[in-house]
Amino acid sequence: MRSHLLNDTTAESYRRSVTEGIERVAAKLATTTRPFTGITVDALTPRIDEIDLDKPLLDTAAVLDELEDVYLRDAVYFHHPRYLAHLNCPVVIPAVLGEAILSAVNSSLDTWDQSAGGTLIERKLIDWTTARIGLGENADGVFTSGGTQSNLQALLLAREEAKTDTAAELRIFASEVSHFSVKKSAKLLGLGQDSVVSVPVDHDKRMQTVALARELERCRRDGLVPMAVVATAGTTDFGSIDPLPEIAELCEQYGAWMHVDAAYGCGLLASVKYRDRIDGIERADSVTVDYHKSFFQPVSSSAVLVRDSSTLRHATYHAEYLNPRRMVQERIPNQVDKSLQTTRRFDALKLWMTLRVMGADGIGQLFDEVCDLAVEGWKLLAADPRFDVVVEPSLSTLVFRYIPTAVTDPAEIDRANLYARKALFASGDAVVAGTKVSGRHYLKFTLLNPETTVDDMAAVLDLIAGHAEQYLGESLDRAS
Repeated sequence: MRSHLLNDTTAESYRRSVTEGIERVAAKLATTTRPFTGITVDALTPRIDEIDLDKPLLDTAAVLDELEDVYLRDAVYFHHPRYLAHLNCPVVIPAVLGEAILSAVNSSLDTWDQSAGGTLIERKLIDWTTARIGLGENADGVFTSGGTQSNLQALLLAREEAKTDTAAELRIFASEVSHFSVKKSAKLLGLGQDSVVSVPVDHDKRMQTVALARELERCRRDGLVPMAVVATAGTTDFGSIDPLPEIAELCEQYGAWMHVDAAYGCGLLASVKYRDRIDGIERADSVTVDYHKSFFQPVSSSAVLVRDSSTLRHATYHAEYLNPRRMVQERIPNQVDKSLQTTRRFDALKLWMTLRVMGADGIGQLFDEVCDLAVEGWKLLAADPRFDVVVEPSLSTLVFRYIPTAVTDPAEIDRANLYARKALFASGDAVVAGTKVSGRHYLKFTLLNPETTVDDMAAVLDLIAGHAEQYLGESLDRAS
């Protein structure tokens, strides 16, 4: 079994195995005609269940054949232009190359003596990102597993910086369409269900700063502590961007930590055309960025950034066997001193490879393309009497609802939209997401693929309308 260990004696075997795997995936990418096969849970589960993991196949080719049957054939392929569902982006080749390298070398980014150059590369990328944001010379941060972890760490720092020892007095303010991880983080931090104050949004799904000011004043009047305001730069459902400059003013006035969840909107940091849409982000105390959303990176690649590097001390613990205190005086850089994680992949390498091959403008141009595409999609929907579109996009998300002319019952229209989404997914012809707006079911295009065209969107809208009309026709037949 030692022949399977990656080392100097097995380098040629490694080359052959990885090449064979890459060729399989490349062939799949080249021949995939739909984003999904439409496989059901009931159909796929028996294939997995019948595999005996205690009986290895002992041959890479045989395992790859099996993998074709249980995974590659029926995977959801985000690179396909008619995958329009969640915040999953197609990935750029330099990042995939970085993924292959970091997996093989297998550096752990917790201590210098496990990563060396990897530590410095990650720190360089953190500095690059904080400079793009404009957080100042004392800024810092660390890579994380994703936006949820970044938001959790940011709110942990905000809690520790708050001027109270009583958790029950702390309040977090976030818009009613903010990410669920805000409430989840509050629970994990032991702040209680009432600690998150939901702030209403306007017609464009942006936090109402008048309402925020009112809630902050009420917080002060009630003797509570405004621990943090979470502004969102790219909400999951609408791509809406909260008014960051006005929120920054209120945070300064009331002494609240300003966190900007830019997990989605961070692509604007590299934008050639739309960077001004996140003006005000430079005033944040902390920022979440997800490179694996709008920088076209493979999962996972994310970071939490802070204005004041000293606040990261709240995540610092020292262990003699790992990062003893003396290393601080010796100026040995250990990333575990900043991170909620200990063992951590060298995910920063993917972004490093991307920037060194494509440059920031290259990334920004791709993100600008999907933002431009969303504008064209909005025009398409606004001109189509079959659909109701909610808001003009700030980023690359469109939320809409099929509205039949012959049906007025909102509940029946809900069912038609739900059916259309499920039927489309089952067909494998396209994948779209869904959400609720004012209690009603809507559909969603999340556009992160520059290869998607207006014609693709128009074709998917026709498919949705066709499935919905089929459901309504069958519903009328049943009723009669």
